[in-house]
Amino acid sequence: MKKLNTTLVYILSVAGLLCCWLYGIGTIAAIIALVVASKELNKYNTNPDEYVNGKTMKTAKTVAIVSLVVSLIGLSIFIYATLNECEFYQWIYDWSIENGTPEDQLAPMLDAMEESGCI
Repeated sequence: MKKLNTTLVYILSVAGLLCCWLYGIGTIAAIIALVVASKELNKYNTNPDEYVNGKTMKTAKTVAIVSLVVSLIGLSIFIYATLNECEFYQWIYDWSIENGTPEDQLAPMLDAMEESGCI
């Protein structure tokens, strides 16, 4: 009996989760994982008696979907932060102050805000 390539799907899915905040790279890895999982499941569905780990591939596809959703959330935050840089900086600054971050730790953020022309 043959085995489906679940390892590749899991590796790409985990890479998608780990890189979800990294300029959309996580989204690319998660999409590739989902495509590979779908192709492997199509092979399984056409001839289920030939493969041993069909259930495992279904789980891997679910992990790929979760990875894609989390990566898309990270990508949307990255796009928002890029397009609305000053508002994003201000939101992070206000949130940090409200949650008790000492002002001296926020000095690098204030410098970045000043360099961006937000202050």
